[in-house]
Amino acid sequence: MNPLHLETLLSIIDEGSFEGASLALSISPSAVSQRVKALEHSVGRVLVSRTQPARATEAGEVLVQAARKMALLQAETRAQLSGRLAEIPLTIAINADSLSTWFPPVFAEVASWGGATLSLRLEDEAHTLSLLRRGDVLGAVTREANPVAGCEVIELGTMHHLAVATPALRDAYLVDGALDWVAMPVLRFGPKDVLQDGDLIGRVAEPVGRRRVSIVPSAEGFGEAIRRGLGWGLLPEAQVAPMLAAGDVVILDDGPIETPLFWQRWRLESRSLARLTDAVVEAAIEGLRP
Repeated sequence: MNPLHLETLLSIIDEGSFEGASLALSISPSAVSQRVKALEHSVGRVLVSRTQPARATEAGEVLVQAARKMALLQAETRAQLSGRLAEIPLTIAINADSLSTWFPPVFAEVASWGGATLSLRLEDEAHTLSLLRRGDVLGAVTREANPVAGCEVIELGTMHHLAVATPALRDAYLVDGALDWVAMPVLRFGPKDVLQDGDLIGRVAEPVGRRRVSIVPSAEGFGEAIRRGLGWGLLPEAQVAPMLAAGDVVILDDGPIETPLFWQRWRLESRSLARLTDAVVEAAIEGLRP
């Protein structure tokens, strides 16, 4: 299997198109197409779905994983030969709440290495494993404790979310001293927001129909929308603490949502991946509940 062809396949998936891969590799689009066709011919399978963006087929995902591992090991080999850390792209899947709260110390650690680069894929913690399975990332912050094939799992800690709203919004939906959870406008981070989708569990007895839902796909914007009264939502303790202290929001009930988080990474002998894992675990120790 030609390493150059694997590199081209990986570039198509990372860039999302044949044209993007041609720019990244500084070759013509026809050369990209020829390399992929040669690779597909050698394995006897279609490897890329010609969609927008381009996606790996089931067979292609296997080769994308191999290509990403190969790229990492090649970069580390060059680093050892040159006596310094080369540009090693470390791809991670992470949820927005983690990225905006406990994860940032990892940035400082990676920056201190002097040459490594991070590429973050933002996804709900219930869905990050799909990126790991496809080979799109080397590691993922996830709520799934069962390891993906070829991966190892490390428990990170627990993230607590609190149901909060502005005092005015809460008061507007108090009926005989009880909150009307169904009528009160609510916020969602996005269509895959599993955490917010379960927000009424334990709060109402019966399934509910249509509700007033606003979508705000940004961790900072989500918190600001709550602070401005657009709706109520679930926020991480670390993010909501200053809002509570300022009196901008109030806690709506005493039922925090506890989400255990895990780090899953490829079982690969890689010094940079091991260092990244240590950095993630250290940040989690400081920023998450045990």
